[in-house]
Amino acid sequence: MLAPSNKHVHFDGGNVAEARRAEAQAATDPRYKWTVLINTTLGTLMASINTSILVVSLPPIFRGIGIDPLSPHESTYLLWTLMGYMVITAAILVTCGRLSDIYGRTRLYILGFAIFTLGSIALSATPGHGNAAATFIIAMRILQGFGGAFLFANSAAMLTDVFPVNRRGLALGINQIALVAGSLLGLVIGGLLATIEWRLVFLVSVPFGLFGTIWAYLKLHETAAPEAGERFDPLGNVAFAGGLTIFLVALTYGIQPYGDKPTGWSSPWVLGGASLGVALLVAFVFIELRTKVPLFHMRLFANRMFTAGNVSGFLSSLARGGLQFVIIIWLQGIWLPRHGVPFEQTPLWSGIYTTPLDLGFILLGPIAGALSDRYGARAFASGGMLVAAVGFVLLALLPIDFDREPFFAILALIGIGMGLFASPNTTSIMNAAPAHERGAASGIRATFQNAATVLSIAVFFGILTTGLAARLPAIMARGLESAGISAAVAHQVASMPPISVLFAAFLGYNPLQTLIPPSAAHALSTHAQHLVFGTQFFPELIAPAVQDGLHIAFYVAAILSLLASCTSLLRGKRYISSE
Repeated sequence: MLAPSNKHVHFDGGNVAEARRAEAQAATDPRYKWTVLINTTLGTLMASINTSILVVSLPPIFRGIGIDPLSPHESTYLLWTLMGYMVITAAILVTCGRLSDIYGRTRLYILGFAIFTLGSIALSATPGHGNAAATFIIAMRILQGFGGAFLFANSAAMLTDVFPVNRRGLALGINQIALVAGSLLGLVIGGLLATIEWRLVFLVSVPFGLFGTIWAYLKLHETAAPEAGERFDPLGNVAFAGGLTIFLVALTYGIQPYGDKPTGWSSPWVLGGASLGVALLVAFVFIELRTKVPLFHMRLFANRMFTAGNVSGFLSSLARGGLQFVIIIWLQGIWLPRHGVPFEQTPLWSGIYTTPLDLGFILLGPIAGALSDRYGARAFASGGMLVAAVGFVLLALLPIDFDREPFFAILALIGIGMGLFASPNTTSIMNAAPAHERGAASGIRATFQNAATVLSIAVFFGILTTGLAARLPAIMARGLESAGISAAVAHQVASMPPISVLFAAFLGYNPLQTLIPPSAAHALSTHAQHLVFGTQFFPELIAPAVQDGLHIAFYVAAILSLLASCTSLLRGKRYISSE
């Protein structure tokens, strides 16, 4: 283990030689690289859990602070509580990676751990009630996003620094397992803790955060020094982070209704925000080509391995990210209630039912990483996305009321395909980056993936809401009238924005109990109330309207996976940067 005196090296021109000695010492210590792997895996796991832990626990949280997330006046709180963490994390990853290249990856990784833990402590002690408490939660989730960005941006770079070329795939594969397993654990942990006390959803991260921060401070050391004269690029950072944030925020609001339209894609605010975001990102490219101290050197994209890896990673995340939300809505809104699961229990069970997807990834991730160390990434990454594409097509062929065994088998197949892809692809990207730019390279990789996930949610939600808007109003109005609801109330409920129906199912509410006015509900006979508010009526009502959207979403995911496979083939032969 390195001596404690080396853990805070200040990288100015006179200390580069000292940093190089620390790097050589770390490389020869057989225990140190495993310390880095375990700590960064803990950090990645914690940050990943918090991307999904609120999906299941939002209803108890909003009940605890007195907010109705489905109210038109308070739906923004739902959107930002759910999406704010992911949007901010995606927007600042490259900046965090570049700062880490300049000031020390380990130092800023530890800072990220501490910031994330501070946000978790504050969230567990959320003060106040109503809108003030909701605003505080959103602000602290954004703070967590800053901490998570430093964790995500530095983990892969730090592992690439300390693991030799012939072991990087294995190390990055294990780290990638934490990334995927965290999304599963978040659903289960959130569902269990929220039934006890909603503050526990935030408090659970505190002991792990404190332990990880202190452990990292005591045991991790700087093992890579930047080149002399490296400085921060404020203009480029503002253009990139600002442009990406504005673009992603615009996409997020695009899934909300606008006027009498089911989605907000025609809203001037959404169109204007998306246009401004794209303009800033285009301006960023011109800024980087002219500045002497760029956020990252655009020449990185001249490397075919680096570019093909990032583009195929973007397409893979675009296929996978929002699709998990689509599957959750399928399970929570239709399949689980139809099979007798109460609506309030569907979020937890949907997490359990998607376990095969994550198990397939967890099983193949390290194996594919280790094999790619020996044989290169192209065959495994390209083949993996081809397997995933087949899985998405098979999902599209399933009936809306499927049998569990083939459903689980198909999810496992998609997980295996994604597992074959992820670690080899990450390893090839990091191998292609020069040592002094690994932080920025890792940030670019993670930005492509996280931004694709946010974009994917908007795309797949848009597909579902468009399909629902075309068919649901007429189907719902007829169904409610046949159950005894007056024609006026039935048409009023049927005219609700489709996103309200999706959000209700997504959050584990009984959608019709949420949408039908209490006065109309009380006017129903006891038999009619049991029928309308039971677990069978709503799923059977919306299934025909949802089915077409599901098929389109799965075929789109299959096409994106095929494109990712083809792009991955373009990466060329194995390449390892000598810089």
